[in-house]
Parts: sequence; structure tokens; C-alpha cells
Amino acid sequence: MIGKREVAELSVVALLAGGHVLLEDVPGVGKTMMVRALARSVGADFKRIQFTPDLLPSDVIGVSIYHPKEMEFRFRPGPIMGNIVLADEINRTSPKTQSALLEGMEEASVTVDGRTLALPDPFFVMATQNPIEHEGTYPLPEAQLDRFLLKVKMGYPGREDEVEVLRRAEKQPPIERIEPVITLDELRDIRTRAAEVSVDDTVKGYIVDLAESTRKSPDIRLGVSPRGSIALMRSARALAFLKGRDYVLPDDVQHLAPYVFSHRMILQPEVRYEGIDAEELVERIVMRTKVPVRRAGTR
Repeated sequence: MIGKREVAELSVVALLAGGHVLLEDVPGVGKTMMVRALARSVGADFKRIQFTPDLLPSDVIGVSIYHPKEMEFRFRPGPIMGNIVLADEINRTSPKTQSALLEGMEEASVTVDGRTLALPDPFFVMATQNPIEHEGTYPLPEAQLDRFLLKVKMGYPGREDEVEVLRRAEKQPPIERIEPVITLDELRDIRTRAAEVSVDDTVKGYIVDLAESTRKSPDIRLGVSPRGSIALMRSARALAFLKGRDYVLPDDVQHLAPYVFSHRMILQPEVRYEGIDAEELVERIVMRTKVPVRRAGTR
């Protein structure tokens, strides 16, 4: 990925934290390429679901097919049975089909014909949606948006970065040259180690202060729930691990707060009319909230 190091880093943060990512941006900025590159880098089983209005839950989960010769039903797994799943244009399909995917994201399992089937470990979803075209779409409600650990926007590349993209496009697609750098077993081990990163009580209090500020802000109709606070702590642990630390700093929390909190809030109508988005509000809250400092005599 050219010029998108931060987006790549955030994707890895979500992968290590055991969460999922919602990529929201216009078509053609590299959302699908990001997911494919990540899957190839860890040697994972990659699946893609192109969501359309006529897609059924069984098209996502799978279906049991009757075999007359054996006189039994056999389950044919759907594309959700992969390690890294790209849910392309998730807002194009009906809420019923969206729920089929989101159940797996929350429970790490799916239910077929009364049987509960565990999803592969690791199981990581990166969903995309186009924020521009709303005709024929089914926007995800807040309760379902809450299932995503991070919401990330790709953005257009800079001029020099886009020139480099054109140079690479003249040859073999770079995605075909990516080789795995770790195995799935190593990824599971890294996830376990990232979850053991220490979070001091003062940092936990700082996370709660930020969440409470979203609930008290007059600009926000619905603030961040405790699930959002937990998501921020999990993300901060993964980021600290990536930075080579075994402890979380307030800087980690500040950096991740807009990506973790923005899609978990409902703004007041007048705020939206003024053109202020959720990320900007979270950044203002971070600036106003007192940052914990190291106590004298502590390490």
C-alpha cells in the first residue's frame, strides 16, 4: 500500500486485538487491496463477499444440501468460513443478511439447522461501505456499527504516491508478489501476548473519562457505551504491543479514540447541519480531557 501506513497499522491493531474494521470511503482508493494484502501477509484463508440487495443469509453462512444416495444432509460452508473475510459494500444488502455476518463477528460462531458451528481462528472481518451513494442501501444501525472495533477512512493518495501507484500498475500487480511473513500459529501467539499488555488504573480511568465526556457533551445525542471503553482499551493494548511496549500510554489512547468512538455516537442534528463530523468531536473531547501524569516515585 502506497502512502497508507497509518491505515495499514490500524488494520493490524484490529487484527491483534481480535476486533473487526469498517472501511468507509469512495470506490477505487484501495480498500479491497488492503484486505487482500493483509490476508496474504499472514498466510490466511481469504474470502470475499460481494453484498447485493438479493443476497440471502445462506449465501453468507452456507447451506445444508440433501444427498439422495447417502440419504443425508451435508453442510456446504459459505464464504464466512474464512480467516480474513472482506465484506464488500455491506450496506448494499438487507438487514437480515447483514445480521448473519454480524452474528458471526460477535459470537465467533454461526447457527445452521439448529447446530452451532465455530468459525475459524483467527476470524477477522473488514467490511467496506461507500458513504456517497445512498440509493438502494441499508445503513447499518448503531447497534450493529458497535460490532466493529475501528472505523477507518482511506482517503485519496497524495500526488507523488499516486504517481508511484501508476508506475507499479504498469508491471505485474504488486499483490501477486506478497509472501507471508508470519504463520497463523504465530499470529495466535502474538494475539495472546498483545492481550497481556499492562494497562495502569490511571489509564483505565482516562479511557472512562473520555467515554463519559461523549455522554455529557451537548453536541452528542447518544454517547459511547461501556463496550466502546473496552474496545478502546483492547485497541490501545494492541497498538502498544506494535510499538514494542508491554504497557499502554495515554498517547495510545488519544491516537485511537477517534477511530474507536466516532461510529459509536449519534450527533445532534444541528451539529451535523454545521458540517461537524464525529471524528472532529472526539478530537475536541480528547483535547479538553485531562491527561493522567506519572505519579512521583512510580515507574
